[in-house]
Amino acid sequence: MSTAAISKPGLGHADLAIEGMTCGACATRLEKALRRVHGVRDANVNFALERAAIDFAADQTDLPGLADAVARAGFQVGHEHFSFPIEGMTCSACATRVEKALRRQPGVTEANVNLALERADVQVVSGGTGLEALAAAVERAGYHARIVSAAEEQARADEEHRAREQASLRRELLILIVSALLTLPLVVQMITHFQMLAGFGGRMISLSPWLELMLATPVQFVIGARFYRGAWNALKNRSGNMDVLVVMGTSAAYGYSVYLLSTLGDAARGQLYFEASAVIITLVLLGKFMESRAKRGTTAAIRQLMDLRPETARVRAADGSETELLIAEVRSGAIVVIRPGERVPVDGEVVAGTSELDEALITGESLPVEKTEGDSVTGGAINGTGLLEVRATNVGEDSTLARIIRLVENAQAGKAPVQRLVDRISEIFVPTVVVIASLTFAGWYFTGGGFESALVAAVSVLVIACPCALGLATPTAIMTGTGAAARSGILIKDVESLERAHRL
Repeated sequence: MSTAAISKPGLGHADLAIEGMTCGACATRLEKALRRVHGVRDANVNFALERAAIDFAADQTDLPGLADAVARAGFQVGHEHFSFPIEGMTCSACATRVEKALRRQPGVTEANVNLALERADVQVVSGGTGLEALAAAVERAGYHARIVSAAEEQARADEEHRAREQASLRRELLILIVSALLTLPLVVQMITHFQMLAGFGGRMISLSPWLELMLATPVQFVIGARFYRGAWNALKNRSGNMDVLVVMGTSAAYGYSVYLLSTLGDAARGQLYFEASAVIITLVLLGKFMESRAKRGTTAAIRQLMDLRPETARVRAADGSETELLIAEVRSGAIVVIRPGERVPVDGEVVAGTSELDEALITGESLPVEKTEGDSVTGGAINGTGLLEVRATNVGEDSTLARIIRLVENAQAGKAPVQRLVDRISEIFVPTVVVIASLTFAGWYFTGGGFESALVAAVSVLVIACPCALGLATPTAIMTGTGAAARSGILIKDVESLERAHRL
């Protein structure tokens, strides 16, 4: 929703979608990597929103350079695709000229213009630039980009994004189900074994050691491949994350079981720990699935705010005729006609007519407010029974509703002081846990507990000490809190205010 923009001469801001983060430690690592990039003034990575907000010197780095830095840290930057018609091209040289103009825009990674179809297809780093900026670049090149379908294009992009999210969620659920089905026989065997040891009786189910190996191996290395990739990327960047703990714990349990099976053969029955590694991976996947569902539900408030913005406005020309234009095409000073029951499309001043407006979205006031000539109106408010003519004053990104949306976005993407503390803890959490696990192993082993008991104790420390709750709980609480508040008409301008609100 946000785009890269020059906020001051020579300074730029980018809001990038990040893919591949698995825990709060990943966000901290990416922040460090981005801040090391020449020209970057500040970088804040929000794990729950999976976005990175970056301030940089535009003459020292650019969006492709930032995307490369993200890739070197082991993550990926998402991309957006725009397609729109172009008028005025007469030959292939025109198409080439438009392509060059588009490729010069911030964040554009690919631009193709088809002369026969009179259409441009542009791929942009997510958060790099928007459709209106691309259309303006085409205009400067001497041609006209028809963005009459801009609203439909945005709706299509949003729908595609939601479809991708749903497909990803279904894929995660399918992987979780397969992992659970492979793990279930190992769990049943473990439960019956515990029942016999506890004296509850019943029939003990005992699987063949080789069948245990066949069930656990795909869980460990196929389904669990995501954890190995995450751990490798973290270690490659001299850091640690939750994946490192999971990989170390499950690999130790799996590797020790393979060692026993290779040395004892069938005599290893009952001494293996394949179920431990499979159960750990399955439970972590379950946590990841629940985490993904929570994150995907937190942007509903912003979508609801965006739905308050009408897509078109009825503009009256000097000769008295009325034309329906997209909001993006309405200019400051235009006379907009608002019929009874319609939403106000722009911020402006009433020049003719009298009516009552429901402005609850701005003020929280449930009673309609009377508006007459000279009064100001706010875009998104609902007109009552009268016909109003309004002179537009603030349009597009300068409108009150657009600024409200940006406030909610910034509040959700920002970091409260307590979250910065959590990030600092997450940074040293993994190496601390590894040290504790090593000391646990040494303590058990050298005090006579034996290798097996020492290994089980060390693995328990590794897999129980998962920093996901630490790194996800705070940003998720901020997103959920600001989203719920926005739905109730309470707007929070920054997370510091949210953290201080309990003192009111």
